Amino acid sequence: MYQTEFPFTLPHGYIDAEGCLHREGVMRLSRATDEITPLRDPRVQKNSGYLVIILLARVITRLGTIEQLNTKIIEELFSGDLAYLQDFYQRINRSGHTRFRVACPHCNGEFEVETDPVGE
Repeated sequence: MYQTEFPFTLPHGYIDAEGCLHREGVMRLSRATDEITPLRDPRVQKNSGYLVIILLARVITRLGTIEQLNTKIIEELFSGDLAYLQDFYQRINRSGHTRFRVACPHCNGEFEVETDPVGE
């Protein structure tokens, strides 16, 4: 089965209004409409930097116990978490995924490795 959702762990995490920390999340692969639709948003037309906020709010399907993300939540992330999510988005959408199942040539043990895309 083709993998379309990818788990992640934020370096710092989102702290909600009740003080709960949310670090574990899931991001799905982006669709063309995820990148096109935000371009019509007035916030993006005023400030192109806002595109990433809308885009991440569309493709992150869960963050901790939060299943309905919105731009306000993305805006409240620590800068390091925003940078992490931008990189994660690029990695999973460039080649589909960055983890491969491999076997050790010495012990035949199987495990997953994470790779960078070719040319990085």
